[in-house]
Amino acid sequence: MYHALLFLHVLSAFLLVAGVVIYTAFVLGSPVNRGVRLVAEILWGVGGLGVIVFGIWLALNRPAYEIWDGWVIAALVLWVLMMGSGTQVSKHVQPTEGDAAPQIERRAKFAHWMRVAYVVLLLIDMVWKPGA
Repeated sequence: MYHALLFLHVLSAFLLVAGVVIYTAFVLGSPVNRGVRLVAEILWGVGGLGVIVFGIWLALNRPAYEIWDGWVIAALVLWVLMMGSGTQVSKHVQPTEGDAAPQIERRAKFAHWMRVAYVVLLLIDMVWKPGA
């Protein structure tokens, strides 16, 4: 059971990061079309949901981990911050006509880069498990 949960947790993380990479292209000036934006939203949503569900399930399933361990609480906080900043970005990045670069507000760009930072911190937390 542990290996299946771990596989699904890591797969979800890959989906999440793929969504962030697509949004990074948008923020850096790539044209935004409906299809690619939809794929990015699906990757972000499915990845985000999978990471939290399988992560909590793993913490409850493994005797070595507890849900109240510091690194698990840090991961939960980072997940909430990450999803909140992702919502801000999703609202402000809209499809453009043709090959025109999107006009993205400065605070949406800031929210995106904060989301990238939260994702990186979450990955660091998952790999090194500080305090475990």
